[in-house]
Amino acid sequence: MNQQFFREVSPEAPELAPILQGLFGEYASRYGDFFKKHNEAELTEWYLPPQGLFIVLERDGEIIAMGAYKPYDAVTAELKRIWTRSDLRRQGLALLILQELERRALRAGYQRVYLTTGFRQPEAVRLYIGHGYQPQFELREDMEIYGQPPHDGRLRFLKVIDVHSEAQAS
Repeated sequence: MNQQFFREVSPEAPELAPILQGLFGEYASRYGDFFKKHNEAELTEWYLPPQGLFIVLERDGEIIAMGAYKPYDAVTAELKRIWTRSDLRRQGLALLILQELERRALRAGYQRVYLTTGFRQPEAVRLYIGHGYQPQFELREDMEIYGQPPHDGRLRFLKVIDVHSEAQAS
């Protein structure tokens, strides 16, 4: 019986180690050390309630996907660490994480969500565009251009999650 549910976790929880290794291993296989020069220090407390959150999706006692948000500005949450175990892709799990993070960010008082993905992640670009995220870059057939100067390799997206704030977002 496949029982799955979301659970809040500390970003330092030891049970996150395998799935975080999977995430960073995938980044390394796609990008090598491309993002090392843009590596920003992230403070664990950014992901703690009430301003932040780190969640996992568990199925039958195993962590199968994860995601987090931290404050970007007073009204915008920045989504981070959205990832699904590679052996469980194409089941809509990333979308479940995305929607849950949006719901919880809205409940926490955020009006918008912001996120970045890398230029070699076309599946993530399709997911975000398909679910109302506005690209803050020009969509191109060849996304490799965003890995060349003056670009930093990050593709930025923004989405209004509070319909009452739409006028403020423009």
